[in-house]
Amino acid sequence: MSDTDASQHNQFSAEASAMTYCIGILVREGLVMMADTRTNAGVDNISTYRKLRVLESGPGRVIVACSAGSLSVTQSALSRVELGVLMPDTGKMEMLATAPTVFRSAQIVGQALSDAKASIDAVVKDDNVRTDASLLLAGSIDGRRPRLFLIYGAGNFIECQADTPFLQIGELKYGKPVLDRMINYETPMAEAIKVGLISFSSTMRSNLAVGLPIDLVTIRSGVSSLELLHRIEADDTYYHEINDRWSNALRAAAAAIPLPQYASQPDRARD
Repeated sequence: MSDTDASQHNQFSAEASAMTYCIGILVREGLVMMADTRTNAGVDNISTYRKLRVLESGPGRVIVACSAGSLSVTQSALSRVELGVLMPDTGKMEMLATAPTVFRSAQIVGQALSDAKASIDAVVKDDNVRTDASLLLAGSIDGRRPRLFLIYGAGNFIECQADTPFLQIGELKYGKPVLDRMINYETPMAEAIKVGLISFSSTMRSNLAVGLPIDLVTIRSGVSSLELLHRIEADDTYYHEINDRWSNALRAAAAAIPLPQYASQPDRARD
């Protein structure tokens, strides 16, 4: 193996261990999207990288995306989106700036992700190197209500629905119980931001591969533009208050629940 090949192999291998956490919450008032910024290529190589991007923002149009998985695949896919994507169903190059709906935008980005993954898989043929990638794509066009999609590496996708009004990618298992218990379609957007941050706090508590800063975007229903584009830094006072209050509230709730009766009444030995 040449030095160049070895370097590329090590790069892809390092990316395979990278973790992230991204969430999209779609409620009646609008959309909230959050993503951490930590990339992890080993315990001695931790850095930050923006995973939430505004892909298109113009009059009556806003499209945003969060990415998880192989940085090579997601970077390649989003570069293809900027240049235009050849769509098999029309045989034409299409761009987000002219997509008629957010659904069509998801098809364009899904095709770009599929093409990027196929291209990289053709070069990297090591079973130990993972090129998995996924995206959350959301936005609003012409004042229509925001829509939210989870796009898989093969280019297929699912849409967020009102009965379960959130989607996650990356290291989702630690933060999901918080969202399951506290988010519904009628949750106000400000409350959704708070619950989202609690979900991040729970995730970071259990997984050091997810970390601050957190990027945050909101889009209000009926307004096809960004309402909020904000980064929560490591010294953010409100985030630390949430982190402390959530930990204290969990300890207090656990202490208030009676102990199980059988804990102090062990079973008697039987003949």
